[in-house]
Amino acid sequence: MELELTVDQELFVDTTRKFLDREAGVDVVRALRDEPAGYDAAHWRRGCELGWTSLLVAEDDGGGSVSGEGVRDLALVAYQFGRRAAPGPLVGSNVVAAALSRSGTPRQKDEVLGGILTGGIVAAWAVAEPRPHDGLGAIAMEATPTAGGGGWSLTGTKLQVESAATASHVLVTARAPEGPTQFLVPLDAPGVTVRPMQTVDLTRRFSAVTFAVEVGADTVVGEVGGAAADVAWQLRLANVVQCAEMVGALDAVMDMTLEWVMDRYSFGRPLGSYQAIKHRLADMKTWLEASHALADGAAVAVQGDAGNADELCSGAKAYIGHHGPELCQECVQFHGGIGVTFEHDLHLYLRRVVLDATTYGTVTDHRLRLTDILEARESGVAEGAA
Repeated sequence: MELELTVDQELFVDTTRKFLDREAGVDVVRALRDEPAGYDAAHWRRGCELGWTSLLVAEDDGGGSVSGEGVRDLALVAYQFGRRAAPGPLVGSNVVAAALSRSGTPRQKDEVLGGILTGGIVAAWAVAEPRPHDGLGAIAMEATPTAGGGGWSLTGTKLQVESAATASHVLVTARAPEGPTQFLVPLDAPGVTVRPMQTVDLTRRFSAVTFAVEVGADTVVGEVGGAAADVAWQLRLANVVQCAEMVGALDAVMDMTLEWVMDRYSFGRPLGSYQAIKHRLADMKTWLEASHALADGAAVAVQGDAGNADELCSGAKAYIGHHGPELCQECVQFHGGIGVTFEHDLHLYLRRVVLDATTYGTVTDHRLRLTDILEARESGVAEGAA
């Protein structure tokens, strides 16, 4: 992704690349198709030893990044994941780890965060909800104080919870009387039901998690009613990781297709020598380069907590989420009949891009948020002029 990396970042990326090539190639991805977890736990632990889940965690909590800019370092890892359609709960683990490092209690950090860092524990983030509360950042799940005020009653359903079937804890975003609040809930608690959902990706596993459970006050992450800023940051982070991953996948399918059109002959000429093919490839290359720039810009903005971070994140997700699947479909068309076979690798990347484009906010969701941002800005300008 980024053109200029520090020496430490180059070493980190190279180590990650070599590890994924050795441990998470397409043969591994195909073999995991029927595995309940969708990833190998031992492989994930070794990846965590490389620092995949520690980049957004403070050094005092056992974490640390290679460059001092954890979001950008994580985007580099996500890019490598996308290049291979690699398995593993990268988004959820990092979101929960970052949330606990920022706002967790000492006990939560000791019992859960430490396990996430080593890969011994997998944690999930439950934020998306069923209609009509399925909009980006919408929170309708209720958290009400129990009788006597000693705990909380959580009631509702969360959808698209990644790796909930293998996670030990889930970070639940709910709405208390005081406002948005987050809870760290053990998934084996009585009253928590996990139901598998279907997914297009071969290795990503999602579940619907229903809560009718009472939890203690010690499960609250941060301040009661004060989680709005944390949730907004977590959504930005999740989308930065997804955009970086999509760009990695798009690079892989573009390289694969360029090699194909130069090697494949049609009527005695390379397929890529025909003008109509060149024009389509030029359009696709433009989409790809713009996607690189947008993903990098979003990562930089979130890293620096820039005032326009929401705008850049939604702009990146809306653009890449729209053009990414289209680029992949074009590559499938260039390959002809073999492009739609299970034996070809193209569909592995198409599945990943389509999935990333529809989670943590769809293209429509992010376009609507961009519209809200622009309307608010224009309103502010108009009021100032008046």
